Amino acid sequence: MTVTATTFSLVPLLAKAVRGVDLTAAEARDAFGHIVSGDASQVTTGGLLAALQTKGLAPSEIAGGVEALRAAMIPVPAPDPDGLVDTCGTGGGGTSTFNISTAAALVAAAGGVRVAKHGNRSFTSRCGSADVLEALGVEVELLPEGMAAVLAETGIVFMFAPLLHPAMRHVGPVRQALGITTIMNLLGPLANPAGARRQVVGVADPDFVDLVVRGLAALGHERALVVHGAPGMDEVSPCGATRVAELRGGAVSSYEVTPGELGVEAVDPDELAGGEPDENAAVVRAVVTGEDRGAGRSAVLVNAAAAFLVAGRVDSLAEGVAAGARAIDSGAAAAVLDDLVRASRAAR
Repeated sequence: MTVTATTFSLVPLLAKAVRGVDLTAAEARDAFGHIVSGDASQVTTGGLLAALQTKGLAPSEIAGGVEALRAAMIPVPAPDPDGLVDTCGTGGGGTSTFNISTAAALVAAAGGVRVAKHGNRSFTSRCGSADVLEALGVEVELLPEGMAAVLAETGIVFMFAPLLHPAMRHVGPVRQALGITTIMNLLGPLANPAGARRQVVGVADPDFVDLVVRGLAALGHERALVVHGAPGMDEVSPCGATRVAELRGGAVSSYEVTPGELGVEAVDPDELAGGEPDENAAVVRAVVTGEDRGAGRSAVLVNAAAAFLVAGRVDSLAEGVAAGARAIDSGAAAAVLDDLVRASRAAR
């Protein structure tokens, strides 16, 4: 008897989503596992992504989708992933800024936080985290073993997503053809290749704050902050109120914070405007060396504070701002940047 290989079909799960029924974590894991392995057709993949978005995403779908991406990724062999912190945004915000979370990662590392930052080149702005780090002299295209060595030596590493998530190429053309925000915009930033269990996630859509934190809870993360800042920032905002969902010990609490409550003066969003990689690199360098004492510093401090908090280094965001200021003013943040440049180049 001849057995004919067949392509996996997403149709039953697509039909379920079209009816407005949430997928279970197991169903989402199965669906996205086949999508990123190239077993699903582009037509049904696009249909499922659109149907999930129309229905409204569920935490179970986030959790299952992230598990599928993690199973397909190339891991970075980092010790003690439970203590690692990632800082990232999902992009797509209404406010274009310099690379705040990248600078915040450097400051947090200078204050003793072990940072495994996961990122890419630009999609929604002129300069992504990989672009600005390259402009600062950091080598971003390393093998996983090289990334692990950099982390061990410096306490911080940048993990270039395309090298570690090659399976994402199967869904890339579909996402581009759809031209809309889909669940994939959330899954990628949550699938940290070093297995970081503590995360600061910025989302551009306030409706995603609770969704993402519930997804992280379902995944068993140690601690997390999911934030959305005014006006339309996927960061802790130095301009206005920030909506925060905090995960700790399996419990979720929600609150808002303002710049004044964190110990910084509110700034104008225009003062944070992003540009080309060289321009953003100059801003990041000015902040971490202590030269910038204005809006850029405030933006970086409130976001570094979030990393200090999820790492358990401080008890409040306000304390985290103070810790970040000490890391900059002592020269430690500038030293971390120099160490990262040197170690990443040596690991090539």
